[in-house]
Amino acid sequence: MRHAQLKISRSKLLHNYNFFRSKLKAQTKLLVLVKANGYGAGDTEIAKLCEDFGADYFGVAHPVEGIKLKKGGIKKPIIVLTPGFGYFGEIIDNSLEPSLINKEALLEMAEELKKRGIDSYPVHIKLDTGMQRVGFEKEALGSLNDILKKHPQLMVKSVFSHLAAADESKHDDFTRSQIKKFMEMSQEIISDLSYPVMRHILNSSGIERFTDAQMDMVRLGIGIYGTSYVDQTKLKPAATFAAPVIQVKQVNEGTVGYGRHGIVGEKGKTIATIPVGYADGVNRHLGRGVVSFMVNGKLAPTIGNICMDTLMIDVTGIDVRPGDEVTIFGDNPHPSVIAAALKTITYEVFTSVSSRVERVITD
Repeated sequence: MRHAQLKISRSKLLHNYNFFRSKLKAQTKLLVLVKANGYGAGDTEIAKLCEDFGADYFGVAHPVEGIKLKKGGIKKPIIVLTPGFGYFGEIIDNSLEPSLINKEALLEMAEELKKRGIDSYPVHIKLDTGMQRVGFEKEALGSLNDILKKHPQLMVKSVFSHLAAADESKHDDFTRSQIKKFMEMSQEIISDLSYPVMRHILNSSGIERFTDAQMDMVRLGIGIYGTSYVDQTKLKPAATFAAPVIQVKQVNEGTVGYGRHGIVGEKGKTIATIPVGYADGVNRHLGRGVVSFMVNGKLAPTIGNICMDTLMIDVTGIDVRPGDEVTIFGDNPHPSVIAAALKTITYEVFTSVSSRVERVITD
């Protein structure tokens, strides 16, 4: 290993994919979310693997992410979940499929298609059933249907919504109310159209806990990467963040690192330096012994502050040499351990791994 790597295990990714696929009917389509650079794991890399696994759709947040996938050779359709405004020309030019969240987006997309002389183009209608983020409210459905009638070039491929708290049982009544509201709202749209339209509302936790609401398609996000907020034992962390030891030294007195927060003590310590820091996605709050990283089968706590490009761990009593691999997260420590130490979620841990960390596919 020359430097830091985020190693993506094909076999673990496939394990996670198969777990969620096993919960679905054969006819239910599966969309894999690869936004935010594949949740930090590499968007094109993850999409190519999941295309091989049999994924039916991909989801990204912004047009630039979808364009990158197209240039990377991805063949399956790609939904742009938050296209914004002013980008519909690029979306059309790159054969991406936009999510339309309000009247203004509908009309802008319709006008863009009219300018290009396109009679029919796939779009996806987002409904707000309680997330209160984006999407058409129930009161706007009449206006929505009128626009779709006036602009048949907007071919509705799917109608969808997003669950706010499918992972927490205390919110199950609310989740069920979202599903019920979605069925009613989507039916109001679909009944006015003369062609079949897909419906989807389940996210990763929804697939695990509300499988009966799988409808025509589900959207698999954090679950494919190995995190479950329902039953973590069923999944495997698809990515391992690792880097080599570059120096080992015996420190018999004094302190370690910026601010002199690493206290050596009277007995001294053996310190190993790793060439990753907060610029690589190792949060500065993980220093000063807050977490331990794996080296040669043993967990070694951080010592002192995390630096921009390096960090130090206390390897006293462990046989460690330059070149030995240190696991920042993976099987052990699990990404959820890092997330818990930071009082956050694994999504943030994954997406914080910077672009200068090499992504590689293993096994």
